[in-house]
Amino acid sequence: MPIKLPSALPAYNVLSQEGVMVLDEATASRQDIRPLRIALLNLMPKKIQTENQFARLIGATPLQIELSLIRMTEHQTKNTAAEHMEEFYRPFSDVHDEKFDGLIITGAPIEHLPFEEVTYWDELTQVFDWTQTNVHSTFGVCWGGMAMINYFHGVKKHMLDHKAFGCFRHQNTAPASPYLRGFSDDCVIPVSRWTEMRQDEIDAADGLKTLITSEDAGPCLVEDQAHRALYIFNHFEYDSGTLKQEYDRDIANGTPINVPMNYYPDDDPTKVPQNRWRSHAHLLYGNWINEIYQTTYFDMDLIGT
Repeated sequence: MPIKLPSALPAYNVLSQEGVMVLDEATASRQDIRPLRIALLNLMPKKIQTENQFARLIGATPLQIELSLIRMTEHQTKNTAAEHMEEFYRPFSDVHDEKFDGLIITGAPIEHLPFEEVTYWDELTQVFDWTQTNVHSTFGVCWGGMAMINYFHGVKKHMLDHKAFGCFRHQNTAPASPYLRGFSDDCVIPVSRWTEMRQDEIDAADGLKTLITSEDAGPCLVEDQAHRALYIFNHFEYDSGTLKQEYDRDIANGTPINVPMNYYPDDDPTKVPQNRWRSHAHLLYGNWINEIYQTTYFDMDLIGT
């Protein structure tokens, strides 16, 4: 089964051209099936690019997915057209009484700020609490994952003296985990952050289990069973050219930045980068969707009970 998207959403055409099966509302309504309701709380500036990235991953499973796009209620984005936000996004205040099988909370380019100084932090903590009553499984990505693990467990984020930037080899530390079904013993994952979470502090918190880690980039994927959540601090969802876009942007702005490690062939930014993480990205998000399908309630009113 495909992913259900509004036919006017840019991701509809992008995924269709890539061969991903997509349904519009009229077609989906004719199928006698309960789709998995997955919400994307999109905190990234480039909303459309992020929509495409996550829709591509969660739409590649045999299950029908209904994707809902959510934004913070009062925060106004400066990088995406107001018409796009008005047509496709709903503020959190509008979905507060609804239930979802899954929720993805993206990263945000605000790593330098203490969590409590983020303008929408109070509402975001309401979202975190809401996941415990209205969401079956939550996936916090990069800053979103750091914010969740901090809120629920007090694990701190630490500033790095230089940006962790590039494609880093990671180790599979929990091969029996259902989320890592089909994973190799190690894999390459894009990393782009100025902060880190430390393994000793994760180990000191109750109920956390690190599933993927890196000798060079630190812990990556953490399971929080008690809160029905996964936290990933790196970017499996990135397109082949996303790190290049970030690198070119910083070079154009005169921002000091190293060439992303192990990304370009021969570390030469004049060459076309190679994608070495796509298959594991689909495995991880496909396993997450499958685990939701296996464990969620058919009656959505029971979610969170």
